[in-house]
Formats: sequence, structure tokens, C-alpha cells
Amino acid sequence: MTLSDELSKLAELRASGGLTEEEFRRGKERLLQSEQAPPGDPVVSAVNSLRRSRNDRWFGGVCGGIARSTGMAAWLWRLIFSALFIFGGAGLLLYILLWIFVPSE
Repeated sequence: MTLSDELSKLAELRASGGLTEEEFRRGKERLLQSEQAPPGDPVVSAVNSLRRSRNDRWFGGVCGGIARSTGMAAWLWRLIFSALFIFGGAGLLLYILLWIFVPSE
């Protein structure tokens, strides 16, 4: 059941006299507080905040953006992507996918 459905049911109960004004207010507060997102996992928030860099870039800014998110140097990420490219080509594919799907700053 969605939040709007539950709020509608509360309003109907209040209108029919099933809930007092105070009970309606407490129920509404409880519903709205339960919908707020709990503090998330730091890894998830880091991935969600990942952006391609506009300043530290050679091609698409992927390595600069990852460097800012992880705290590692951008040259180290460039080295990692280069090594992955040389040993199997996965680095190029991964870089292109990140270039496409990660938004710019």
C-alpha cells in the first residue's frame, strides 16, 4: 500500500469519526517518519554520489571522478584501467560504460 493510500485511509477514518484529531496527527506523523530513508550504507552513498570530473580529466573524467570518490590518486585509477585494458580489454569496456552511465559534475 502506498503512502498516499494510507494517508487517505487515515483521513477517511477521521472524517467518519473513527479517529480524533490527535490520533490522526500521530498516525500521520508515524507514516511520514517511516517513509524517510534510514541512514544508508556508506558504499551505496559513495556509488550514488559518483560523478565524472570536469577538472581532472583526460578523456571522459571517469578516473578523476572515481579518484575524488575513493580518495585515491587519479593516476592510480588510470593505471588500473590501463592494466585492465592490456590484460583482456576489460578496462576499455568498463571505462566506456562508466563514461556513458555516470553523470558529469
